[in-house]
Amino acid sequence: MKKFDVTALGELLIDFIEHGKSNAGNGMFEANPGGAPCNVLAMLAKLGHKTSFIGKVGEDSFGTLLENVVSNAGIDVEYLYHDKEVHTTLAMVHTLPDGDRDFSFYRNPGADMMLREDEVPIGRIASSKIFHFGTLSMTHEGVRNATKKALHAAKENGVLISFDPNLRPPLWENLSVAKEQVLYGLEYCDILKISDNELQWLTGCMDYTDGVEWIRKRRQIPLILVSMGKDGSRAYDLEKMVEVPSVLKRGTVETTGAGDTFLGASLHYILEHGHEDLTEDQLREMLLFANAAAGVVTTRKGALRVMPEKEEILALVNQADKKDVLRRFV
Repeated sequence: MKKFDVTALGELLIDFIEHGKSNAGNGMFEANPGGAPCNVLAMLAKLGHKTSFIGKVGEDSFGTLLENVVSNAGIDVEYLYHDKEVHTTLAMVHTLPDGDRDFSFYRNPGADMMLREDEVPIGRIASSKIFHFGTLSMTHEGVRNATKKALHAAKENGVLISFDPNLRPPLWENLSVAKEQVLYGLEYCDILKISDNELQWLTGCMDYTDGVEWIRKRRQIPLILVSMGKDGSRAYDLEKMVEVPSVLKRGTVETTGAGDTFLGASLHYILEHGHEDLTEDQLREMLLFANAAAGVVTTRKGALRVMPEKEEILALVNQADKKDVLRRFV
């Protein structure tokens, strides 16, 4: 019996997101709890799943805030450690004119980097249906070794493995090391979520299907999800591809956490239906639900604290054309 639906390992940090200007004309930033793995878990918890997080924050006010927020989101924090020497990681998130984001990190070091191999709870991973991770826990040797230990434990215990590279170039020594670690992650995962620009960077292929084939020549990953921003998403299983345009909601604020919300909603569907032998209709249903979830969260600042309710997602789904699933504002 598996006690947890999804356990994730990785970064937990504060995203300082632009929030207008002061009366003096100075830029203001709002401190939003964040970190991709916990964003994914927060969406899953909102959808009724039992989730658990493995990571480290500083023994400081931000670390205390994050622990409280994550716990209040319904995520188990038994293995959230506090480092007495290193502060909680901070990220400054600037929204660009095209709606994309630019990240600046205060992480040299940051507490999330300090997770050790001996702190990885093998039993917790073994008692989970899915183990999820990204590459921010692979940027430096110590936490990289902890991540690899967790991956070995998941594989040895028959746990389904979900991987989102979530590339953040400023955090890497160089992009060759980043690529090496992404390729390592591909060797273990059963479900890959990758953004369009990450896929092009990794494979050198501008066409997404060519990029997926490049990956498949190296590892036959059963399910690959490609997020394409405002253009929607694709799902590739070993035999077919399904594409669903995005479902956008009026009042978009910014896109931080949209990909994590998409993945959390997709893993929700996989927990209910499995990840293999899904029909085209099922893949389309999964993507539509996940796209709608991402569409809702882009109307809110931050992600971890503001994940949509299932009813909100379904309301947006029901307004979309289920035959053509045309991208639209609703």
